[in-house]
Amino acid sequence: MAQPAPPLAVIAAALRRERDRAGISLAELARRAGLAKSTLSQLESGTGNPSIETLWALGVALGVPFSRLVEPPASPVRVVRAGSSPRVRAEGADVYGTLLSAGVPGTRRDVYVLELEPGARRDAEPHIPGSVEHLVVAAGRIRTGPVDELVEVGPGDYVTFPGDVPHSYEALESGSWVVLVMEHR
Repeated sequence: MAQPAPPLAVIAAALRRERDRAGISLAELARRAGLAKSTLSQLESGTGNPSIETLWALGVALGVPFSRLVEPPASPVRVVRAGSSPRVRAEGADVYGTLLSAGVPGTRRDVYVLELEPGARRDAEPHIPGSVEHLVVAAGRIRTGPVDELVEVGPGDYVTFPGDVPHSYEALESGSWVVLVMEHR
């Protein structure tokens, strides 16, 4: 497991990242924050010793919260181990759903794993207007889609259809499961 970056390294990287994001020069940021250019240069190289007041002034000049300059960024990699998330059973059919990733504000998508067993068909009510379902079959075979246009798909197949109309899922083989991405427009 990686060791956390030392505070000065985190601050140096954050200052460079945020200054690049703002599209301003070292001299311009120093001017806006009321600092000497040499002081800012030392901070960006990780050799300075900033005070709270200095970091606060830099945050204001960059238009970012203080925390963005001192907190290491979260890793963009997220792992959800199989079996670690709650499975929710559907009514009337042997279908289980597991939320893998909820869309954060602005992304407008959720990712699920659906496990299906033969028997009853799972009929789903329309979702919010503009919803679109994207499924990739990982194992088995299923029949899915809008109730008036069902299709059969197998391992590796991808299917997409409007989720804002009545639709269904039905396992045709034992051990069927799919990855479902729910898109909300």
